[in-house]
Amino acid sequence: MKKKLALIGCGYLSQTIAQAIKEGTLPEYELIAVLGRNPIRTKQFADYFNCKPCTDIDGLMALKPEFVAEAASAESVIDYTERILADGAHIIVLSTAAFADVELYQRAVKVAADNNTKIYIAGGATGGFNLLQTAALMSATPIDVIITSKKSPGFIARTPFYKDGLMKITEQERVFTGTAKQIVEVFPYVFNVIYATSLASAGPEATKFNIDAVPNFTGDDYRIEVKGDNVALDLTIKSGDYAIAAWSIVSILKNAASPVVFM
Repeated sequence: MKKKLALIGCGYLSQTIAQAIKEGTLPEYELIAVLGRNPIRTKQFADYFNCKPCTDIDGLMALKPEFVAEAASAESVIDYTERILADGAHIIVLSTAAFADVELYQRAVKVAADNNTKIYIAGGATGGFNLLQTAALMSATPIDVIITSKKSPGFIARTPFYKDGLMKITEQERVFTGTAKQIVEVFPYVFNVIYATSLASAGPEATKFNIDAVPNFTGDDYRIEVKGDNVALDLTIKSGDYAIAAWSIVSILKNAASPVVFM
């Protein structure tokens, strides 16, 4: 019996997940529905991937999905997480920065515990959460975590960290230093992977975060440095296509359905 999967969002990331199912990468799942805010786009998506289009959470949950994967927005996480968990489905979250609302996060955890459902936090463009948790558990003192992100000057131009002359730099230049908590306060809902990584390691207030502007840079590049008692990690994750976020959801789904789980 295939597991029933529903998607929130009908953009590029959801298309990547749906295509993985269509091409047989996830034979354990049946895509039953997609929830989108734009009725026309949602129907086009549903027609192509042979699933039901939904324009509200009531319609989606009436189909009794076992897993719901969010690849849409923080607003979707805020609006739908508790309902999904309470109705008996597991949720996979990409827009983890929504959980910077600590009360929302705590409520969601309680609803999941009360209903024997789970919140899966997708790694997106970072990952290695099992290693981060292992380091935090084995260290007798709190681990020190530093995440450094490389971004193009063009990306920085769309953020609060832009300054005159940045588009003409010829060498790497640091434009932000702070914590995971501060980055979601200053620039909400964009650095979801940073908040997710902090939840898996030292926590949002203790996880340090840097942004470096790099000339002619494309894609994503994250370096995660961890130091603790008798443990040290140095992880660099590079991707040229943000589809890596969608594939991190595919990986979670694969593990959730498999008798062998790679952690």
